[in-house]
Amino acid sequence: MADNKTISQDEVTHMATLSRLSVSEEEQTLFARQMGDILAYMDVLAQVDTNDVEPLYSPAQHPGHLREDVAARRRERTEVLANAPEADGEYFMVPRIV
Repeated sequence: MADNKTISQDEVTHMATLSRLSVSEEEQTLFARQMGDILAYMDVLAQVDTNDVEPLYSPAQHPGHLREDVAARRRERTEVLANAPEADGEYFMVPRIV
């Protein structure tokens, strides 16, 4: 970005210390530039006119009500156990693990 905010390497070091991260000199330079770019972009976003935009508590549209609770077809025990590798007619049989 052309209008970079400046973040010093000391500030990057301080943030890395607070985050308990080890950062090399090369990474400090890179992160200082990237953080400056991010802050400069926030200035661009701050210039957007949002006076006519209604505040949202969530970006997702939430329906006013849930679906109706309707009973669904249930499978019979024999139908479910038909796919089991081993069953005793009432339950799945599995190896004992202790």
